[in-house]
Amino acid sequence: MNRQYADLVAPSPRRHRSHGPLVPAGHPARPAPAYGAPYAGALSVLVVENDPRAADTLRQGLVRHGYATHGATTGAQALRGHREADLVLLGLDLPDLDGLEVCRGIRAVSDLPIIAVAARGSELDCVLCLQAGSDDYLVKPYGFRELLARMEAVLRRVRVQPADQPAAGRVVTHGPLRIDPGARTATLDGRPLDLTRKEFDLLHLLASQPSTVIPRRQIMAQVWEDAWSPRGRTVDTHVGTLRGKLGSSAWIVTVRGVGFRIGGP
Repeated sequence: MNRQYADLVAPSPRRHRSHGPLVPAGHPARPAPAYGAPYAGALSVLVVENDPRAADTLRQGLVRHGYATHGATTGAQALRGHREADLVLLGLDLPDLDGLEVCRGIRAVSDLPIIAVAARGSELDCVLCLQAGSDDYLVKPYGFRELLARMEAVLRRVRVQPADQPAAGRVVTHGPLRIDPGARTATLDGRPLDLTRKEFDLLHLLASQPSTVIPRRQIMAQVWEDAWSPRGRTVDTHVGTLRGKLGSSAWIVTVRGVGFRIGGP
């Protein structure tokens, strides 16, 4: 048994302090073991871990220290489940999406604290995680008390908002294009765009990361909540209709063999 999980057996002498009247998220990505009820006002932590046994052990330890938890075993689940969390522990070894893609996807739409957890500890790996948007970086195996300390340090640096009061999405502007995810409206040169739900989500995803090529699999995970099914030409069809509504094919650039990025008129 490595140090990471052995440390879970011994409770920490300090209890996590609540950062305001937060409520736990109650929608785990899969049925969760009965860990016991967290105390009222507990912060909600999304544990993204491909190994179910490691995830269960980690979640049990977090609950014993006063956190509420829910889990995700795939990148697609993480991209959906982060909306109900106050902090994400993001394991990078995932079966469907690259962990860095998931990190960038969450960061594009949220200021949620993210701690990346990886099996490799090279300087390059750390730099790539931080550049992808993570707030901190941990290498396995790690001590559980170190994890708690890093979580508390990250939470002190951010302003945590109650899980039942989601923050309004950040307005995205790209030239004459303006996207308001809170109101779910998009305008071009001040003219409202009549978009379907999927068209809006796809345009918002691309415009949120203007210098990034978004892989097809990440688009499927974030817009269609399915990173596995090929879906035929679903993405291409929606890209085509979006180009038509934007008035120019230059607005969405196809990068062959990879995915798409936002362009310009």
